[in-house]
Amino acid sequence: MKNTTLWAVVIIIVFFGILFGTTAFYIVDQTQQAIVIRFGNILNIRTEPGIYVKTPFIDNVVKLEKRIMIYDIPVERVITSDRRTILADTYAIWRIEDPQKFIETLRTVEVAKTRIDDIVYSHARDVIGNYTFSEVLSFQRVAILEDIKNRSEASLQDFGINVVDVRLKRTDLPQENTEAVYERMKSERYAMAAQLRAEGEREAQRIRAEADKQASRIRSDAQREAEIIRGTGEASAINIYSQAYSLDQDFYELQKITDIYKDSFSNSVLVIPNDSPLLKFFYEVE
Repeated sequence: MKNTTLWAVVIIIVFFGILFGTTAFYIVDQTQQAIVIRFGNILNIRTEPGIYVKTPFIDNVVKLEKRIMIYDIPVERVITSDRRTILADTYAIWRIEDPQKFIETLRTVEVAKTRIDDIVYSHARDVIGNYTFSEVLSFQRVAILEDIKNRSEASLQDFGINVVDVRLKRTDLPQENTEAVYERMKSERYAMAAQLRAEGEREAQRIRAEADKQASRIRSDAQREAEIIRGTGEASAINIYSQAYSLDQDFYELQKITDIYKDSFSNSVLVIPNDSPLLKFFYEVE
């Protein structure tokens, strides 16, 4: 009987020892930070890895992530300064910088994400509202995101949260605006194409008119040159004929008469007056 009682006592002691060991000690690894809470009040904060002691059944240990976390913020509608509605898809890179403030104000990571969502979206709406749609898509995008990040960091600092960065994954137009934008882009391209065609036609007409003008001038110059050459040739021919006639007038006259005979004898009937100078050649031949 005594042995049974002794074993029961031993078992109870071992049980309470194990229970005490599992509830009196807690481990914090390098990726965590722990807050010990007693009756709703923060007793101490452990940010270094190790094994620590707490009061069993009284102290409660809350472990928080010490590493940087990424929160993908749901897509929200934002209106730019030129009244264009866009869908902003953002995400925030953050970490718990002050565990005490974090526990006192937010207590859980899920609540913190809700607060980050509200604050980042609020600042994104305010900042993007100061820029046009084109500026949001341009190189000013970096300055816009930096402004959103700085404002969000200042607003979340009271909650023990440090905002490392805020980024825009993409900015899209709402579905109802997409078709209208495409149609406007098509109209602008068609108008640009029509303008280019009109300018090309005007340039072609100018080039054709200039070519016609040059061709007319070239023909006129060529015709004038041809008239000059023709006149010079005729003058040279007359001069040659004159010189030849002066060398032998009888031969020249005979040649002319011979040409007249050729032209005249082609007719069937030839009538020559008695006093015609042509007859003297017939007489001489006889």
